[in-house]
Amino acid sequence: MTRYAAARKGYVRPMQGWWRRDPFFMRYMIREVTAFAVLAYAIVLVVGAVRLWQGEMAWNGYLAALRSPGSILFHVLLLVSMVEHARSWFEIMPKTMPMMHVGGERLAGETITRTGWIASAVATVLVIAIAWWLKS
Repeated sequence: MTRYAAARKGYVRPMQGWWRRDPFFMRYMIREVTAFAVLAYAIVLVVGAVRLWQGEMAWNGYLAALRSPGSILFHVLLLVSMVEHARSWFEIMPKTMPMMHVGGERLAGETITRTGWIASAVATVLVIAIAWWLKS
């Protein structure tokens, strides 16, 4: 090694904003950021469970907080984020699943994605129906 080798700097690839240069990475980062919405809603549910455990006054205070305009806006933002999160996961589902064959032919990726959306819609309708039935 010569005495000049230590003085030279190697190439340092610029990393600032790397994800903004390619639409694929933009979608990836959006999907990753929307995971925080899932975390935030999980925290909201845990706080609700704790308030329920603490008694009627704590539960009623929690419900009052959920009815505030800020909370409603927060929940709308969480809903939009979660729909985007679900959409992105349903899109990658065919790429992450093992190849499926039906009738000797490979199942199309669009079919797998649509099936995910249909299963999600059916589960949503069932949960709403059960909640409506329990409310009566």
